[in-house]
Amino acid sequence: MPLSSLRSLKSVLRTKRSLMPSSTYSRLFHLSSIRAPLSLHQSNLGSKFLFHRMKLCDSFFSFPVLPYSTFSTILIRVNQREPTHNFVLNCIKQAESRPVRSVRPVVSRRKVHTDLLSESDHEESPQRSGNSMMSARKREDELQERLVLLRDKLLKAGIQCYSYKAGQYGNMLCPQCLGGSTMEKSLSLNVDTEGRSAVWKCFRAKCGWSGYVQPYASDVFAGTQALKMHAKVEKQKHPRKITEEEMELQPLCSELLEYFKSRGISAETLRRNLVLQKPTIKGPAIAFTYRRNGTLVSCKYRQTPKTFWQEADTEKIFYGLDDIANERDIIIVEGEIDKLSIEEAGFKNCVSVPDGAPPSVSNKDVPAEDQDTKYQYLWNCKEYLKSASRIILATDADGPGQALAEELARRLGKERCWRVKWPMKNDEEVFKDANEVLFYSGKEALREVIENAEMYPIRGLFTFSDFSREIDKFYDGNVIDLGISTGWEGLDKFYKVMPGELTVVSGVPNSGKSEWIDALMVNLNHSIGWKFVLCSMENMVRDHARKLLEKHIGKPFFDLGYGANMQRMSKHELVEGKKWLNDSFYLIRCEDDVLPSVQWVLRRAKAAVMRHGVRGLVIDPYNELDHQRASNQTETEYVSQILTQIKRFAQHHSCHVWFVAHPRQLQNWNGSAPNLYDISGSAHFINKCDNGIVIHRNHDPKLGPIDGVTVHVRKVRNKVIGRIGECQLTYDRVTGEYSDYHEQ
Repeated sequence: MPLSSLRSLKSVLRTKRSLMPSSTYSRLFHLSSIRAPLSLHQSNLGSKFLFHRMKLCDSFFSFPVLPYSTFSTILIRVNQREPTHNFVLNCIKQAESRPVRSVRPVVSRRKVHTDLLSESDHEESPQRSGNSMMSARKREDELQERLVLLRDKLLKAGIQCYSYKAGQYGNMLCPQCLGGSTMEKSLSLNVDTEGRSAVWKCFRAKCGWSGYVQPYASDVFAGTQALKMHAKVEKQKHPRKITEEEMELQPLCSELLEYFKSRGISAETLRRNLVLQKPTIKGPAIAFTYRRNGTLVSCKYRQTPKTFWQEADTEKIFYGLDDIANERDIIIVEGEIDKLSIEEAGFKNCVSVPDGAPPSVSNKDVPAEDQDTKYQYLWNCKEYLKSASRIILATDADGPGQALAEELARRLGKERCWRVKWPMKNDEEVFKDANEVLFYSGKEALREVIENAEMYPIRGLFTFSDFSREIDKFYDGNVIDLGISTGWEGLDKFYKVMPGELTVVSGVPNSGKSEWIDALMVNLNHSIGWKFVLCSMENMVRDHARKLLEKHIGKPFFDLGYGANMQRMSKHELVEGKKWLNDSFYLIRCEDDVLPSVQWVLRRAKAAVMRHGVRGLVIDPYNELDHQRASNQTETEYVSQILTQIKRFAQHHSCHVWFVAHPRQLQNWNGSAPNLYDISGSAHFINKCDNGIVIHRNHDPKLGPIDGVTVHVRKVRNKVIGRIGECQLTYDRVTGEYSDYHEQ
């Protein structure tokens, strides 16, 4: 707009002041294409007109854009009669036709500010009420501007609503999931009363889409970010106070009383819980009144089985909160009708959550109280929950209902939570909730379900009934549960292999510890098909393969002196043997220059269990592992720690672990077998293992045959599989096989 025209306009309006109504001075001129704010101050148009930039939008203004080219960016908002509007237009025409030199310059008496929206830019009004009117209209226009921007962003996100005014809206179709196959209208929208934000969420269990927009922000926030932003907005809000008169609540009509009767809910229960109705265009809606100490706090409405909405900006609390005051036992359900159903079964100490169930359990920690927006009702009612020592969670039987139970238990403390086990509705279905049980099976059946609630499971805490089937299976004498034969009849009297246990194997160098374990693995593979993963740092892969193949085939790998006169294995036997090796054994090898840690080995062993179904792990030997420990940790503490980790691995994966540990250097050794307390490092090797074995070979012909090997069983924790003792075996140096001594 030319500067001269602005000055002319001001001059004309001041000249005609006596002819204009006083309210004309507070009209708002909205300019959208002003290049520099300073030009407005240079025009000295005065404080009776407020100029600011604004996007043109016909929907909020009564008059169209002016038809004059020089004023094509001006909109005038006039709330009074048409003559006033025409008067201003005539003034503009006169201003445009007058030469600029005939307009007397007006010098501003006030300091010029660069903020065009500041009230301090205005001259003093003749009356203080004029300024108040200007401020109110300014706020109104700013609100309308924000609502327009919110509307545009919501439409861009695909959210269509019959109104975009401030308030809460429900029963809308979600643009992300489209309501699924049933076209369920599960989207809720909340527009802030000041137009500062709009938040939405789809409450369909398989969707859960949520989002958040601000009028002047460029992004549409979704998911977790939306919830965080929403939490910040909600934190600044104060709950709205409501009354029955304001909500136009009425006693239930006969039609709704009949509906509740069909669901098993009596009129007396409805009266005691102050269930009312609210008239709407579509007919009366059920009004569940949320009260604290008898005072109405919030209200939730239900019109059809799938249509719910709540009063906006009210405090979130349990439905039926006063019924659990000072109660030691309380029941929490997922819906208001379920709470009424529980009361029909004889339990008044019951409440319902206000917002339904989440689609799934969160994988994050429980947030702080001021950030836990979804479950804010728990924090708002914490004084009522403190005295409860037993909380029965009777949420729905579906996935979201069970997720709600878990989220409630996480916050309330699982140690004081119980859960109901809904009975079977038929051969395939389970009753969904309390009202279904009441409807189909009656009050007594529902009462029995509540009375038989189970303790809420706590990870790591069990009862023997949790293992009832396993105990029965053990009683029936399953072969594996009674221990697996080693393949040597003489040794089975003292030691058998049990899945999930740790066996520590020791012995002086050259006593044949590794050879004996290899022979044991071959026996277990031949008898029950076990597979093994080997972490054998002292053996080269090719040499370890030779030893296993010789024991499997029963022939020497080479045609050398140790083979005596026995023919070596054929090429065909080698090929078949390699296939057997590949199917039965897996290797853990550290390809770096550093030694592997126990944790590194166990991670690879876990992968072998999951991928290949191995049932045995060999770690040979202990001193080939990396044993870096904290400076304040002793070796005894460290050994205890790693043995605990190995035992947990064995138990969790039902995998037997053989751990080879060398004895420390023996002083004045006389050739006798060492014991497990001689193992280098710690007495925990014998204290923590399930089984302890020492392998000892005679190297002195004077003391007996040099091919004899003694297996000393020094410890057996489980008397079912063995006892302390020793067994003589014969070692075949050609094939590496072991056999019972009495067979020779």
